[in-house]
Amino acid sequence: MSSTIRQNILITGASSGLGKGMAILFAKMGRNLALCARRVERLEELKSELEQINPNITVLIKSLDVNDHEAVFTVFNEFKQELGSLDRVIVNAGMGKGASIGTGYFKANKETAITNFVSAIAQCEAAVEIFRAQNSGHLVTISSISAVRGFRRALTVYAATKAAITSLSEGIRIDLMRTPIKVSTVHPGFIRSEINEKVEKVPFMVDTETGCKAIIKAIEKEGGNSYVPSWPWAILNRVMRIAPLSWLAKMS
Repeated sequence: MSSTIRQNILITGASSGLGKGMAILFAKMGRNLALCARRVERLEELKSELEQINPNITVLIKSLDVNDHEAVFTVFNEFKQELGSLDRVIVNAGMGKGASIGTGYFKANKETAITNFVSAIAQCEAAVEIFRAQNSGHLVTISSISAVRGFRRALTVYAATKAAITSLSEGIRIDLMRTPIKVSTVHPGFIRSEINEKVEKVPFMVDTETGCKAIIKAIEKEGGNSYVPSWPWAILNRVMRIAPLSWLAKMS
């Protein structure tokens, strides 16, 4: 567990799913929040919910489409000015559109690739610029258990973007090894949220709150890579690395 309390936390994609779930738990912990997403009306509802949970925290909200890369830098810097510092940035915004390659869904696959990876680079750049200037901070990227291997159908491009996020984060971590800036990557297993609400059967699915509690616990430890909830993913991620393709086909 880190001895540093990260008081001012920025979360992208905060209007629903894991982003919203994390915001609620951090509010209960007394942290100030800088929340951004495309859907401002949802953010406004969340802001009043968080201020009821904990009237002593500051909650700032801003509209942000992470695919507008210039806006990412502007919004992150505005949050930094308004809060005085950013102690942790959680790169969470993402999407799960897509289909098997070669089946006519290039547009959806491309959209997922840009949102989940190219726009994550913009968020990491903006965050780490601020952290380098402060000489402190904690960058958190939300990857996925699907980063470990290739997946089929709707997960083909999604899994590839998450593998890219894990690799990107490790590169940043190596770069910042001898600085006070920490870089953590969290790989959630199957957690029920808006991104996958139509998915029928997947193994070891947990509800949003259980999943978010496991994510927060991992984030607070500030380790390099974590797989959550730790049962079964801390073990299963190792099995997945050596599993035959026929076994992976059953998982997706």
